[in-house]
Amino acid sequence: MNNLNHIAFIMDGNGRWGEKKGKGRNFGHLKGVETVKKIVKESIKLNIPILTFYVFSSENWKRPKKEKSYLFKLIKRYFSIELNNIIQQGIKINILGDIKRFSSDLKLVLKKTTELTKKNKKIIVNLAINYGSKMEIIQAFKKTKGDFKIKDLEKNLFTKNMPNPDILIRTGGYQRLSNFLLWQLAYTELFFLKKLWPDFNVKDLLKIIKRYKKIKRNFGRI
Repeated sequence: MNNLNHIAFIMDGNGRWGEKKGKGRNFGHLKGVETVKKIVKESIKLNIPILTFYVFSSENWKRPKKEKSYLFKLIKRYFSIELNNIIQQGIKINILGDIKRFSSDLKLVLKKTTELTKKNKKIIVNLAINYGSKMEIIQAFKKTKGDFKIKDLEKNLFTKNMPNPDILIRTGGYQRLSNFLLWQLAYTELFFLKKLWPDFNVKDLLKIIKRYKKIKRNFGRI
């Protein structure tokens, strides 16, 4: 039976879900946060050490200004309200990505969250915000000097000192990686669902974990 240390999520379909409900894309993003909370809560029960969520890609700056503004306000508001609850649950928050482009108040909230949760050990929740895997790899190469080995480069990735994801789950119907953890997903088991992210639930997670446990993972061996 396969060990399970790390699950990554591409949370696709929030905006489409909100439009289908006739309440707009922003409503879909709001409901998507509720799904994240449910998945984190269940993962703590299951003793899964690490979760990584693709929150905002480096390509998402191309989205409409109103939608970007709402997303940033949603992130800031969530951590402002939920920080004490996050600490009490033993959740450690890590940010993967370059936050320099964000407003000073959003950067402050994110830095405060990571600082106040850094000693928590129940579960690590990585949030990929303004994240692009190609740029991450380029930056890691620039930081890695001399005749280096793979493990030397990996020390300069955002995910340093973490196991690579065992499972990637992408909702929303598309079967692509969208510049997400390209290096780290080399041997990850990929699961693509047609469900939109706000409709993803604990039962879906448990089904995927059950399927994963039965997979023979060779890593190049027979």
